[in-house]
Amino acid sequence: MTGRRDKQGGEEMHDTTLGPAPRTPWYREPWPWILMAGPVAAVLGGAVTAWLAVTHQDGLVADDYYKRGLAINRTLERERAASALGVKASAVFSPAGDAVRVYVDGLPPGAAGLSLKLAHATVAGHDRVVPLERNAGGWFDGRFQAVEPGKWKVLLEDSAGRWRVTGLWLPAAEGTIELGVEP
Repeated sequence: MTGRRDKQGGEEMHDTTLGPAPRTPWYREPWPWILMAGPVAAVLGGAVTAWLAVTHQDGLVADDYYKRGLAINRTLERERAASALGVKASAVFSPAGDAVRVYVDGLPPGAAGLSLKLAHATVAGHDRVVPLERNAGGWFDGRFQAVEPGKWKVLLEDSAGRWRVTGLWLPAAEGTIELGVEP
């Protein structure tokens, strides 16, 4: 690098056309930061994933999956019994999503109480069991705590567990849902 002194003998002046530019420290350059951004993002994403795994329950994993598998035959028997008896039902949910009125067609004589189970599509902890009481008009009424939006499976069964009919309910949609045996 060549330099010249000014006429008074002061500082040395550099001619930029003759030598390399002065170097800046590495941390003032953009490329090291750009190259480090990927691994840093991966480490942060892994930390967030680990935190979510530790703090949230796995709602879809059943501890007794073998017993639940064996219970499928019992469930199928109850649905076949409902089909043989000709049991069908209509359920009307309140607009607030906290009450239901059910009419059962083909209710076997001497049937005891009925219960309605609202099963959340993905989180078992949100399920609700609604006891139903017969009113004077032959309908069954039940009240429950309002549910979250989403898809809910509705299961209507007698208290003895002899038959069962099912249907799907979306709380945002109003109207009557039909309960029957799934094909």
